[in-house]
Amino acid sequence: MASVIRDPLRAWLHDVVERAGFPDIDAFVRHYGLKPFRLRQLYRAATKELLERPGEMTSLPKELRAALTDRGVEFSAITPIAVQHSRDGQTTKGLFRLHDGAEVEAVLMEHRGGRTTLCISSQAGCAFACAFCATGQAGFTRNLRAGEIFDQAWFFARQLAPRGKRVSNVVFMGMGEPFHNYEAVMTAVAMLNDPHGFGLGHRHITISTVGLVDRIDAFADEHLQVNLAISLHAPTDELRSQLMPVNRRFPLRELLAACERYVEKTNRKVFFEYVMLAGMNDDADCARRLAALMRGRLYHVNLIPYNATPDAEFGASSEKRIWEFAGILDAAGVPTTVRRNMGRDIAAACGQLRVETQPKAAGGLAHRRRHFSRGALLH
Repeated sequence: MASVIRDPLRAWLHDVVERAGFPDIDAFVRHYGLKPFRLRQLYRAATKELLERPGEMTSLPKELRAALTDRGVEFSAITPIAVQHSRDGQTTKGLFRLHDGAEVEAVLMEHRGGRTTLCISSQAGCAFACAFCATGQAGFTRNLRAGEIFDQAWFFARQLAPRGKRVSNVVFMGMGEPFHNYEAVMTAVAMLNDPHGFGLGHRHITISTVGLVDRIDAFADEHLQVNLAISLHAPTDELRSQLMPVNRRFPLRELLAACERYVEKTNRKVFFEYVMLAGMNDDADCARRLAALMRGRLYHVNLIPYNATPDAEFGASSEKRIWEFAGILDAAGVPTTVRRNMGRDIAAACGQLRVETQPKAAGGLAHRRRHFSRGALLH
């Protein structure tokens, strides 16, 4: 396993020089006789100025630019394969190929008023098999490296720059479980945040997890201002274990205890994601149970309209039911937001990301769905 590098400049350089065929940064420096300031120039050109390759850098001597170009030095670790634009005029999905042929997706949402949110992937596929999530249905291929994660933001920043816009928020809610790839994600966060590079503030970054308790505790000890979101989706262990197998390892009592420890250590709010599944987790009883878990704590609930996927057998809750559910939470004093769907027509909405070349999860959703009993799930 490669050594962990949290320093953003060295982490970025490590990936660049390795792709160019060098064993490490020192070998790269020796080969070209580079001074330390040249390394900082390369890093700044890519991460802050958003250049694509060394040949575009007028700050480098012509001979060095030519030598780096001849060697095939490229700043990005990902290759865009397809870019789709939603009919909503606000959502763009990118499909990217990695060096080994694995593929991932990322989604840019341009909100009214100029704010932009980028949803990025941390893994090719996902090992946690949440029943309603397209990525989980597709199975797991591998973890992404920090540079492969960061470069999704780099790509879309380059797309926005000619229009005078920038990536204003990044959410780790794309393909994969970020805390299952913890070190690479933390390094990518450092790269996104670095004021000498990309310069995105910690408070504009959100990491979403299915609830890996040990990693939530580790994240609390990072002392970052990065937002934490928990994929909850059910107010009881029985229901959550059916929808999210990870709950069998980390049941609600342990998960919520970890969230309380996080709040105590950081004094930061925890966001809970709750996808609304018709007839499964959306009735008044579920709302009251959820309110009991959330009430009186530094928690915020985001209700997410369900987005159908080709293999899914769940239905989406009606808008009326979602707002009734939200009303019960609101009456109980639980801060609640109903999410607006974006990019459904290009399968870019929450829970829809799945590269078609991903291997299909063994057994499939239909097999798991046959074992769901609505009565058993709600009690």
